[in-house]
Amino acid sequence: MAEKATNVQNLQLASVPHVLIIPFPAQGHLLPLLDLVHHLSARGLSLTIAVTPANLLLLSPLLAKCPPNSIETLVIPFPSHPSIPSGVENAKDLPLPLLHAFMHTLVGLMDPLLSWARSNPKPVSVIISDSFLGWTQNLAAELGIPRMVFSSGGLLFTAVSHYLWLRMPRRPDPNDDNYPVSFKEVANSPVYPWCHLSWLYRTYVEGDPDSEFIKENFLLNLKSEFVVSNSFGALEGEEFRQSVQTLGFKRAWSVGPLAPITGAKDRGGVASMSTGEVMTWLDGCPDGSVVYVCFGTQMEISGEQVPALAAALALSGVRFVWVIKGTVVVPDGFEERTAERGRVIRGWAPQLEILNHAAVGWFLTHCGWNSVLEAITAGVAMLTWPMAADQFCNARVLIESAKVAVPAVEGMKAVPDAKELGGILKEMVYGGKDVRERAKELSAKAAEAVKEGGSSWQELEHLVEEIYKISNNIE
Repeated sequence: MAEKATNVQNLQLASVPHVLIIPFPAQGHLLPLLDLVHHLSARGLSLTIAVTPANLLLLSPLLAKCPPNSIETLVIPFPSHPSIPSGVENAKDLPLPLLHAFMHTLVGLMDPLLSWARSNPKPVSVIISDSFLGWTQNLAAELGIPRMVFSSGGLLFTAVSHYLWLRMPRRPDPNDDNYPVSFKEVANSPVYPWCHLSWLYRTYVEGDPDSEFIKENFLLNLKSEFVVSNSFGALEGEEFRQSVQTLGFKRAWSVGPLAPITGAKDRGGVASMSTGEVMTWLDGCPDGSVVYVCFGTQMEISGEQVPALAAALALSGVRFVWVIKGTVVVPDGFEERTAERGRVIRGWAPQLEILNHAAVGWFLTHCGWNSVLEAITAGVAMLTWPMAADQFCNARVLIESAKVAVPAVEGMKAVPDAKELGGILKEMVYGGKDVRERAKELSAKAAEAVKEGGSSWQELEHLVEEIYKISNNIE
């Protein structure tokens, strides 16, 4: 994204705002917020990032690329909790059932943050914190400053997830996972079956301390006036923005796609196959002929799903790169039988580089928002397999609004029919021209949005101007 001084920065006597950044420690939340920090730093803001010791390493690439002395780190010990193993400070290292406790534990950062802010010689002007950290609204109130909510996901999910906690819909039959829940206040009035709603909401138990904290945590977001979203106008237009603003927010800025400021090697882990090896293999494949299969850092297929997906890939006859976690075991002989047209990567994979290779035409994805934006930026069409969290909302945007994706499988526990899924893979790789063309068109619009003068570039300018106005008491 091009950088340029804002109009407010050109005002005489305008003091440089000091912004406190508080990320939620999960890869899908933390990394895009760090990308936003880079752009704010380049626009002259003074920034402090609050982080726990185990997450500090993730900041190193950011600090190396930002202007000198523009970013400070505030390292606070991770609060203890009987359910959270010692040394675990990132959600990626926890099973999903512990997410409630993990989120609740983080409120223990409140007092250290408050003490630091009150004693710091450089007063904080604004707090920008993740939507999973609603309690930071109370921190902002204690300090008498505004807080801006950062949503690492799209506008549709931001609206749907907050309307859930605001309206608290219940299903008459506790066993009816298909009970329809409608969202009339949201763009296009979507209806979702109960099983597609946020897991955090579906597992809410009235009176349970962790559940009540989660509820209050999201409702506190609605006391903020501002939302910053990692989305862009051509993907989620004005109707989606209005869906968020009707929750009571004064302004929702779409500043995405927030491009990674570091190389792929800085954002991952260890893989069973080197980047060079997989790139060399892709070099030998025709353009658009490869399906990339990956379900992100949090999601994992298991049990009968693994052989079913393996059988679908085998039956389809298409070329593929399949990324699996270390605990997943593919059927015996699968890799040998498909060696001429497929590769299996265990552990981390250089997803950005793979998606941007000309040989990759399709992405079988869980529809995590970061993966979605990476595919859009690369101009790769998607086959959707939403499983949880925001993924059902994201899939709807991709399939119904943007029309750059085709449904493949649905649900965390769904076991695909190998013949049916194999048929979809084959049909899309050898057909699917219209979807792929729309994906290329959306990619061009995403690139245009972040260029100087583009919609997201302008939104970022307005965001920075608002921060300057707040800091300098300018109406």
